[in-house]
Amino acid sequence: MKTPARFVVLGALLAAALSAASALPPDGAPPAVDPAADPLLDTMQGELQRASARLSKSDPPAYFLSYSAYDGNAVTISASYGSLLASFEGRFRRAGVIVRVGSPELDNTHGQNRRSAIVQGTLPLENDPDALARSFWWLTSRGYRSSAPAFLKVKTDTAVRSEEEDKSADFSAEPPQTHVDARVPALGLNIPEWQARLRRDSGWFREYPEVYDSEIVLQVQTSGFRFTSTEGSRIAEPSHLARLVMEAMTRADDGMELIRVETYQAPQPSDLPNDATLHSAAEKMAADLKALRAAPVAEPFAGPALLSGRAAAVFFHEVVGHRLEGHRQRDEEEGQTFTKKVGQQVMPSFLSLVDDPTVTTMAGVKLSGTYGFDDEGQPAEHVKLVQDGILRNFLMSRMPIKGFSKSNGHGRAQPGLMTTGRQGNLIVTSTNTIKESDLRQRLIDEAKKQGKPYGLYFEDVQGGFTLTQRGLPQAFQVLPVIVWRVYTDGRPDELVRGVDIVGTPLAALNRILVTGDTMHVFNGICGAESGSVPVSAVAPAMLFSEIEVQKREHSHERPPLLPAPGFEAGAKAPPAAPAKPADKSKPQGAAR
Repeated sequence: MKTPARFVVLGALLAAALSAASALPPDGAPPAVDPAADPLLDTMQGELQRASARLSKSDPPAYFLSYSAYDGNAVTISASYGSLLASFEGRFRRAGVIVRVGSPELDNTHGQNRRSAIVQGTLPLENDPDALARSFWWLTSRGYRSSAPAFLKVKTDTAVRSEEEDKSADFSAEPPQTHVDARVPALGLNIPEWQARLRRDSGWFREYPEVYDSEIVLQVQTSGFRFTSTEGSRIAEPSHLARLVMEAMTRADDGMELIRVETYQAPQPSDLPNDATLHSAAEKMAADLKALRAAPVAEPFAGPALLSGRAAAVFFHEVVGHRLEGHRQRDEEEGQTFTKKVGQQVMPSFLSLVDDPTVTTMAGVKLSGTYGFDDEGQPAEHVKLVQDGILRNFLMSRMPIKGFSKSNGHGRAQPGLMTTGRQGNLIVTSTNTIKESDLRQRLIDEAKKQGKPYGLYFEDVQGGFTLTQRGLPQAFQVLPVIVWRVYTDGRPDELVRGVDIVGTPLAALNRILVTGDTMHVFNGICGAESGSVPVSAVAPAMLFSEIEVQKREHSHERPPLLPAPGFEAGAKAPPAAPAKPADKSKPQGAAR
């Protein structure tokens, strides 16, 4: 990743959707659709054929065109301290048109020109063939006007620049795909009921004077993805994603801002946690913030450390996953950490790594990075990236790289952006495991062996980022929120604050000693060059012989001068927060 805070709220996706939103029918559901019949896809295919017949004979010729459309509904509801902050609902349709000029061996996307191939815009909400065709006609015209001069620039640059190390073609040959399920799923959301629920649930934070700001946000999006290309692909696939985020903030006396976030992500709103689970999470968030305000600031440290399963999952997403994305192996501005290490050992032999978007559930948690076809219309594949510590493969879109000429169904992008090879469901497995409950003692033993007074236990993280360009340090940074010093002399564990995990990938990976025996899931939204996409990372807890932490930068703004309303000395008690609900159903898996 090239910018920080990779696991973020779905705002980037929903903002694009809602920018083209209009009013939904009263029940929030789109009209019923025959899964086998799709007037939108039919119109796309007809206009594509008409455009191709003309542009393939232009100078320079367009040898490939594809149209994609995202047709769906989006709802965002947010509340704070018992009152609604916002509530939006809307229908959206967005289109992406890709025009490739030249030939698969050399086209306008070469080098740093990939974005020249795509244009995006809004589409009419109704299935009016003339209106839809007109929209795609105009986008295609814009696309060719961007692609043609970009191709001429590519040819000039290729002629005058030194020879490239990777001489792979710019576009891979793939068989056309056909899969039509044209349904646009209903939101499955009773909006007034959820508004009342978020009012009630956000009111829980009123009873905590040390919580300076808090918010609960529900975001639900359904979409029908359509894709057609001049190769003959015809894809229609529905998707549904619900996400609930609870965030609370405080500030220590030294000005350090402290944030706790709990995120729950599921295919349907009905799969989100019940109120009892959320209330327990809110209580823990408030208790954590109170404890963090009083916790000492940790000092820079390099020594043994234990990462919880969720922390280890984020670690692998950042440290390994992004560096195994196919396009990074070809781009000469990238660090290419693993480019020439295929067939070599890159991590301990007891670890293996796959990315499998076809898996729907692990450890009882529904995965966010699941899909059937990628954004280039290619079927998702189970990809063995690292087997017994040996690097075997990369995450491939239709951009070939040396030694890997085909897509493996990992071309992904936010609507309107150009696809790149991206992670889906990244899964780490281990053959060197011990009981998870025994890892703490192993941490103490390792710290004693190294003569350290303590080791660090990273219980929870909020995300992370990594630098992959060769002009920058090839470093990663993971952002923990709950960190403990685990002492070797029997003292109680001590909560600390204000540190980030830092390091370089090749060194860090080979310091893993042993893992736990239980898999943990981290669901989230990942951003990179091709935008924000849902992902999952799955891993067991891991013991490292050494992890380095650095102090986190923070402001020196003072906490509020006044006590929270209702908490002044002698004041009446603040309004009571809603009572803790009874736990009537099984809790669901939670992740960022």
